[in-house]
Amino acid sequence: MDLGLKGKRVVITGASKGIGRAIAEGFAAEGAHVAICARNAGEVAAAVASLKSKGVNASGKALDVADGAALKDWIAAAAGELGGLDALVCNVSALAVGDSPESWEKSFRTDMMHTVNAVAAAVPFLEKSISPSIVLISSVSGFEVDFAAGSYGAIKAALIHYAKGLSRQLVGKGIRVNCVSPGNTYFDGGIWQTIEKNMPDLFASTLKVNPTGKFGTAEEVATGVVFLSSPVASRISGTNLVIDGALTVAV
Repeated sequence: MDLGLKGKRVVITGASKGIGRAIAEGFAAEGAHVAICARNAGEVAAAVASLKSKGVNASGKALDVADGAALKDWIAAAAGELGGLDALVCNVSALAVGDSPESWEKSFRTDMMHTVNAVAAAVPFLEKSISPSIVLISSVSGFEVDFAAGSYGAIKAALIHYAKGLSRQLVGKGIRVNCVSPGNTYFDGGIWQTIEKNMPDLFASTLKVNPTGKFGTAEEVATGVVFLSSPVASRISGTNLVIDGALTVAV
């Protein structure tokens, strides 16, 4: 299926590795031009080189998305370099599981406010596109209560609500807004690899309750994100796509 993404212009936060990197690679494979950011300059450079090898325009910048001014400046600059903007994917998470003032502050500033600031910066460019889309990355921990209840789960739930509200607020501008909630996703350098090494009991119990008997991959999540962002999904807005291998039980 041709997703109609060739030549489209996409900005993705937190795309140097893991799910964000897989999303960027997925867009590039479809012929879309991409701009990415992450905190580690070396990892950003490596990701950009890989994306360019697919024959698309790609750029990247090292920044902390919790710095709202820097994030907004980067999105504006990326849109200028790309000649506009057709899709925004907000992927960064502080992964701040806990119930301390510090975990709440990190989750709010990084997961929530980075998304709010990115959307505010991107909308003026998206409204000029003929097929604009926003996708926010949440989590099954925001869809159901699990071991990550507290700051992480609550803020991820807020992102699902925020996406639904935005879908109604921006429909008049032709901008679609959706959320994607991945289940347990394993990749090199990811949180589940860290848990596997440092908390083997939690890793084993989590794996045991997944009906598929395995963790998901970043590429499986990316496929859903790329599809939702494409013109082919033109009638899909305000949804929360759960990609979890039947892990969750809520209807």
